[in-house]
Amino acid sequence: MKMIKQMKVAAAAMVVTLPLALPTAVHAQEFPLVAGDYSQVSGIFVKDGGAFKYATHLATKWLDVQKFAKSKGWISDYKILVNEYPRDGEPTIYLMTTFAKMADATEAERRNKAYDAYMQSSAEQQIAESGNRAEYRTVQSSMLLREYKPR
Repeated sequence: MKMIKQMKVAAAAMVVTLPLALPTAVHAQEFPLVAGDYSQVSGIFVKDGGAFKYATHLATKWLDVQKFAKSKGWISDYKILVNEYPRDGEPTIYLMTTFAKMADATEAERRNKAYDAYMQSSAEQQIAESGNRAEYRTVQSSMLLREYKPR
C-alpha cells in the first residue's frame, strides 16, 4: 500500500514539474501574428442622382486633403473603393485611409490647426460643408481596422 502511495506522489510530482522541464520555446512561444497599420474605413451611401456630385467632391476636395495628410506623414495611403454589387442597405462607396499610429490629443489638435490653415477655413465652415453633402450622401458606417501579418 505504501508503495502505491509513493508512486501516486511521484506521478503527481511529474505532472506538476514536467511543464517546467519543457524547452523554453514551447513555453514562451510568440503569437504568430504581428500588429501592423490601422485603416479607417467609412461606408458611404450615395443617394440616387448624387453620384456625379459626390464623385466630383471625392476627386477634388477629399483627394486634396488626403494628399496633404500623406505629405505630412500622418497617413500612408488612401483609397476610394466602390461596392460594385451592393446589397440592400449596404454602402455604395468606402473611403479608406491607412496610418501607422493613432495621434494623441495634443497631436490631433496640432493636426486640426494645420488642416484649418491648409483649407483656409474654420472647423465651423468645414462642418457646414460636410452637412451640405447630406443632400446626396449619407455616412452609414465607420470602422477602425488593424492589419495583422504573420511573423
